[in-house]
Amino acid sequence: MQTFKDKINPERLPQHVAIIMDGNGRWAKSRGEKRTFGHKHAIKAVREAVNACNEIHIPYLTLYTFSSENWNRPEDEVDTLMSLISETLILEAEEIFTKGLRMHIIGDIEKLPPLVREQMLHLVDITKENKQGNLILALSYGSQNEMLNAVKQISAKVKAGELTEDEITEEVFENHLYTKDFPPVDLLIRTSGEVRISNFLLWQIAYAELQFLDILWPDFGREDFFRCIYNFQNKERRFGKTSEQLEENI
Repeated sequence: MQTFKDKINPERLPQHVAIIMDGNGRWAKSRGEKRTFGHKHAIKAVREAVNACNEIHIPYLTLYTFSSENWNRPEDEVDTLMSLISETLILEAEEIFTKGLRMHIIGDIEKLPPLVREQMLHLVDITKENKQGNLILALSYGSQNEMLNAVKQISAKVKAGELTEDEITEEVFENHLYTKDFPPVDLLIRTSGEVRISNFLLWQIAYAELQFLDILWPDFGREDFFRCIYNFQNKERRFGKTSEQLEENI
């Protein structure tokens, strides 16, 4: 039987996929368990997404791992999430390195517990020469804060005479974002059935295709990822132009 992976055109792959991994708590509650049970079982879905992305050679994958708003959750849940992140980094470090993936972290990492931050930065450092793909974890990340920080940096440069108002362009602004070294997001996937962006990569998804799945994150698998890629390839991306203009450029 033909799978979604079989239907994918390798010539029309997105360069950057971002995922809002939502639904861990509801998945756990549906099984009569605490929310933390769902977070622990979400690791399998992370592996599925990373492996699927690597398998068809999509160069950039960003995972919304922990938002700036998540710090407001119950203390025991936050502590569990931080411990889980720490454990996962230890367990997955070798495989990430072996797959040739380069790790990146975006967000206000100064808020992370020292051990987690140290582990993150170590993994970023030891994978910096890897060329097979880029795995980007958004940790303690909020897009509004990211853009506000960019504005403050640019304002400081204007005040210092390093930049004039007329020199502020989209490119200059992008160069002050956490994601300055990555291409724009082509495809944003959110699981759990919720239809919202939740303060994630607001600037970077300006022209992204958005797909909202009814699947809860712990149930997400490779074929779900490939289905999203197949659906992406069946969309016409016009970037403000008309269909006729796109046809003229073929």
